[in-house]
Amino acid sequence: MAVGDFVFLDGAYLTAPEARISPFDRGFLFADAVYEVTAVYDGKCFDMDGHLTRLKRSLGELAFDAPPALDQIAEMHAELIVRNNLTEGQIYLQVSRGAYGDRDFVAPASTVPTVFAFTQAKQLIDTAASRNGIRAITVDDIRWGRRDIKTTQLLAQTLAKQTAKQAGAQDAWMVEEGLVTEGASANAWIVTQDDVLVTRQISNSILSGITRASVISRLGNLHFEERAFTPDEAKAAKEAFSTSASALVMPVVQLDDTQIGDGTPGPVTRSIQRAYYEAMGANVQAVAPWALA
Repeated sequence: MAVGDFVFLDGAYLTAPEARISPFDRGFLFADAVYEVTAVYDGKCFDMDGHLTRLKRSLGELAFDAPPALDQIAEMHAELIVRNNLTEGQIYLQVSRGAYGDRDFVAPASTVPTVFAFTQAKQLIDTAASRNGIRAITVDDIRWGRRDIKTTQLLAQTLAKQTAKQAGAQDAWMVEEGLVTEGASANAWIVTQDDVLVTRQISNSILSGITRASVISRLGNLHFEERAFTPDEAKAAKEAFSTSASALVMPVVQLDDTQIGDGTPGPVTRSIQRAYYEAMGANVQAVAPWALA
């Protein structure tokens, strides 16, 4: 991924070397911050309304004082796309509770958030992983109890990703009390032997994924259930995949040492990829003909 030349920090567009954030910022000292990652395709943000709605909810759940206006956040995303000539990739946005020249667990009653954003150019659709699928491993879910808030407390997810890499895998599916919660940075899905599409129901245990919601809205006549499933059920499934703004619809063809289905992305996964790419405005025949199979 290539970071764009221009970033946004507290109302100003700066080159990345010019951006300075206080070492007393509560995002740095306490991970007292929330974030969003929005996909950009053909120079436009996708599912932006969903990301803004979730941002507003996260800020509200953490009782941020004077949160940034959502319309200004949307305008800033559009401006960063133009300034960085971004065609395909993503925009990372982080809002912390700000800096106050001291370190105290209790924040001041009145706060001024730090708002920071930058772009990353990357190929989203036509990638080897999207075409062929990835391997994932299962790991214990050791996160805090409010995973529905998209905070920057990502140490558990970072450790999960590192464990996956050391195992020769590309992702990790986290498990709590014998049930899959979600991927390290994505929502987890399976297609059962009875052709039922399954993903975990929304609760404090998982993040309410924007790509997840967008996919659900486009399922058509597919039989769909929102419920938890076990790692063994996933390994016995016909198909598996994950959804996220950074990887879109990603086939999972192996979990731990078990091949899922025939070890290739299945027809349901392909149909969901195709529908999602088309919704983004992609010419699937041109950029992802393998999704038409």
